[in-house]
Amino acid sequence: MSIDIENLTVTYGQEKVISGLTLNIPEGCFFTLLGPSGCGKTTLLRTIAGFIPAAGGAIRFSGQDVTKLPPHRRAIGMVFQDYALFPDKTVNQNVAYGLRARGETGAAAARKVAQALERVALGHLGDRHPAALSGGQRQRVALARAMVIKPAVLLMDEPLSNLDAKLRIQIRETIAELQREANITTVFVTHDQEEALAMSDLIGVLNRGAVEQLGSPQAIYARPRTGYVADFVGSANRFVARLTPAQGGLIEADLGPVRLFATDAREGAVCAEGLLVIRPENLHLSRAPRVGMQNLPARVRSRQYLGSRTSYRLDIGGDLNLVADAHGPGHDGFMPGDQVNVAVDPAQAQVIAA
Repeated sequence: MSIDIENLTVTYGQEKVISGLTLNIPEGCFFTLLGPSGCGKTTLLRTIAGFIPAAGGAIRFSGQDVTKLPPHRRAIGMVFQDYALFPDKTVNQNVAYGLRARGETGAAAARKVAQALERVALGHLGDRHPAALSGGQRQRVALARAMVIKPAVLLMDEPLSNLDAKLRIQIRETIAELQREANITTVFVTHDQEEALAMSDLIGVLNRGAVEQLGSPQAIYARPRTGYVADFVGSANRFVARLTPAQGGLIEADLGPVRLFATDAREGAVCAEGLLVIRPENLHLSRAPRVGMQNLPARVRSRQYLGSRTSYRLDIGGDLNLVADAHGPGHDGFMPGDQVNVAVDPAQAQVIAA
């Protein structure tokens, strides 16, 4: 089932939290609303669900206008951040709740509950109460409860935020696998960029109730259109620069102490100032200049050893600093105070609108 949102407005009192938002989510898509706290992503999700009324605009599921329908008539499954399980009911009873609300009881409903719990590897825990389960198990119960009714749309509000790092990876793999198997259109809310990049078909980065950029995980990460997206999705070196066209379709970015050639990603803009963006992993450190690259002398200011990589903060002149992530054998070979060379490929440095 596709989701079409047209000119949506949502208000809290006199304040417009979402204003004139238009968005299409294709059928079967795993769509993630990504953004920091307060950007409007949970408000948008709950408006899609019907828990928050729209002040204007329309929401359609495969062409059917559901804007004024209550949640129980929208064919949705909802997974909440705090699980929202009934503490006085067993796992079986929690999962069966949505079926009972739809008038399904007896042996047929019991089979559906058992199948749903088996799919999340909890078939042996049906008689337990939520208090006897771990956080990961409770989250899988909440997922089974949402999936057992075979919803047309699955909505998930930061469902992994209360789990530890290792368990988050396990549960997100479970969610992604179940979503692909069932081909359910899914809207997933998170502030965690890694979750969004790992799970999504399509990501909408929200900023103050508006979609700042919409695209695939690869496009959002590799080709951010604004400084907000570049900074929020992954880490990035960002510099305001004076711009001059250069040969080969490149652009020269003047940072003051240094100049760098970069790819112009401003989609036809011709202004003389822009934002130079370089991901830390696209900076290459060495003792000597590298052939075929543009090279900058730098001094190691500090470093953080992170196991599979080392992150270096580098002085490149004036008040400018770069962060470079080194990978591979010997990635931790530079120390504070060392003079190093920073090699930059113009194809991996982008100029976007300031």
